[in-house]
Amino acid sequence: MGQDSLEQHRRYMTLAYVFLFLALFTIVSVVISYFLARQVAKVDHAEVWIQAHAFWVMRNAVLYSLLAMFAALWFIPLAFFPWDSFLWVKACTVLGVIFSSIAWLYLLNAWFKGFNRYMKKKAVF
Repeated sequence: MGQDSLEQHRRYMTLAYVFLFLALFTIVSVVISYFLARQVAKVDHAEVWIQAHAFWVMRNAVLYSLLAMFAALWFIPLAFFPWDSFLWVKACTVLGVIFSSIAWLYLLNAWFKGFNRYMKKKAVF
């Protein structure tokens, strides 16, 4: 494997981690992070530790997306009923906030763990 492709893989993974961090603020960054990590994961001659990070980012991007979609389901009643109209609408909204915070904290923890190991150049799993 050439030095140029190794540097390119590191660049892709650094950008993937940057966009994974930005995914805490917008869901569009998850898609960008996923596809940047996919560029490294599908290469046969990449180093093992950097390919492990690519799979880590892809896995956490998918799990965060699923958690965020599940949390968003709890906010659907707000589109049809005012906040204070029924008690169950308040309960759904509170559950939505709780599940959203769980998804946010999950991604933050995964990012810290992965980025810390990435800076040490060690596999994340």
